[in-house]
Amino acid sequence: MRFGLFLSGSQKPDALGDVRESIARGADDGFSSVWMSQTFDLDALTALAVAGSQVPGIELGTAVVPTYPRHPAALAQQALTVNAALGGRLALGIGLSHQIVIEGIYGMSFERPARHMREYLSILMPLVRGENVSFEGETLTARLGLNTPGPRDMPVLTAALAPRMLRLAGEVADGTVLWMTGAKTVAEHVAPAVTEAARAAGRPEPRIVCALPVCVTDDVEAARALAAERFEIYGQLPSYRAMLDREGAEGPADVAIVGDEDEVSARIEALAKAGVTDFVAAEYSPGTRTREFLKSLL
Repeated sequence: MRFGLFLSGSQKPDALGDVRESIARGADDGFSSVWMSQTFDLDALTALAVAGSQVPGIELGTAVVPTYPRHPAALAQQALTVNAALGGRLALGIGLSHQIVIEGIYGMSFERPARHMREYLSILMPLVRGENVSFEGETLTARLGLNTPGPRDMPVLTAALAPRMLRLAGEVADGTVLWMTGAKTVAEHVAPAVTEAARAAGRPEPRIVCALPVCVTDDVEAARALAAERFEIYGQLPSYRAMLDREGAEGPADVAIVGDEDEVSARIEALAKAGVTDFVAAEYSPGTRTREFLKSLL
């Protein structure tokens, strides 16, 4: 299992410098990857191109870029350009986002999201592989090829939780990128579905990238309280709520990896046994204990 780090966006005056320093520190510490979320501050792909091009050697991923506001051809062109800037080190994570965002903020229809993702991948995947595409779906159309220079083996991962989305992640994409999903749910729900879909389609073993909050501490009660406060919104969004319910978790604090070194090590080992190929740590505690422990696992 590979180990990565999770970055949320930055609102600091020198936000791009902050991202570059975080990537550089992750690379220096020996992590395999750094993943950046796409919210409402920095554009993740642009930030990774600018900051990541100054730090060689480490894989950089988006977790995740919402699909609805971006035509798949436009996203393919942008991602290929970023991948060229990074020398072939981009992992493109994409996702539906949430109905409250797509309809409530952007005013777009969130009807039949699995149909949307299948049509989206039908355009995106050929384009990032250097192929021409001629596709007309119910909601998306594209007839073009791209001449963007650079490597064409960029992995594309989907934020997949529901059964139909997991099938797409294995059958069409290169795997899935998860958030707020515990080891039990990965073992019983995610890994079997995405792996079987990939095998049935004759595709390589899929990547299962699992990001979770992590805090190495002796004050477990305080750390869980902080996780409950900081990540509260994820317990209210339907897709994450469904995964928490599968796990038997009351809220995000119950899937956060919290405890002393032995407890955190056991929780991370359970993820590896469940089928996770890439564990991505979202550190949320002050101090250096969490990072120092994670480094010891590399």
